[in-house]
Amino acid sequence: MRILYAVGAYVMWGVFPVYWKLLKHVPALQLLSHRIIWSFVSLILLILLLRQWKNFYCAVKQPKVLLVYLIAAIMITINWFVYIWAVNAGFIIEASLGYFISPLVSVLMGVLFLREKLRPAQWIAVGLAGAAVIYLIVFYGQALWIGLVLAFSFGSYGLIKKVAQLNAFYGLTLETATMFLVALIYLFYVEGTGNGILFHTNLTTDILLIGSGLVTTIPLLMFASAVRHADLSLVGFLQYICPTLQFLIGKFVYQEKFTSVQFIGFGVIWLALAIFILEGIVVYRKMFLHKL
Repeated sequence: MRILYAVGAYVMWGVFPVYWKLLKHVPALQLLSHRIIWSFVSLILLILLLRQWKNFYCAVKQPKVLLVYLIAAIMITINWFVYIWAVNAGFIIEASLGYFISPLVSVLMGVLFLREKLRPAQWIAVGLAGAAVIYLIVFYGQALWIGLVLAFSFGSYGLIKKVAQLNAFYGLTLETATMFLVALIYLFYVEGTGNGILFHTNLTTDILLIGSGLVTTIPLLMFASAVRHADLSLVGFLQYICPTLQFLIGKFVYQEKFTSVQFIGFGVIWLALAIFILEGIVVYRKMFLHKL
């Protein structure tokens, strides 16, 4: 049953472009600031409701923890901003590329920074993905930076979280807390210049802006619950639901261009992912049978 939480989380993340498109009239930086503020408000209210404030405070008050999560906050803020901007600028397909290759980027970061070892098939998958990215840079180039920034910012975020001490719930609360004041000051600034959006357009916009906190926190909490009770290999396989839905929405709902060059580049990346996934399934199955 818990695995349905993971499926639900990835589906919600996959259809995020539809939500952000409803707010395309809101400047990306304002939208990002609202997402940070309302996410923090949602999370801190949940902590108070669950009577976990004391545990949360004890967990986060160490200077080392604060520094690690400040860096994590910067990475996820970059990721959120680029993604929101890309969606509303008509680059959903390019954004989906970032989440297709981010697992391979994470694997590569594990090798470089955590001294993890790759099996031969995994090296082939990483090599194919790298070749595809080089091909797209040479022959396509347009907005390719979007996918690369998303992949490496999310990969860096994952690397930091891997060595961090807090669970996903406390971690995201601290991350949004570190960016809360900056986001709030910015919104006061745009309000003072007469460019604020909240309470100045229509009720739907206001609800969607405030709701950005819930649509951020709900899938994260669902995912965190699933990870604790499901095999990581299965959860890892399911993560491709998200970029697949994003790609399909960009292509068929918003009619974004998908050129032959993109098709070749994406095709090689999909091949790399297929090798990566199938190799993982084979290894996991052998380990499972060996335990029996």
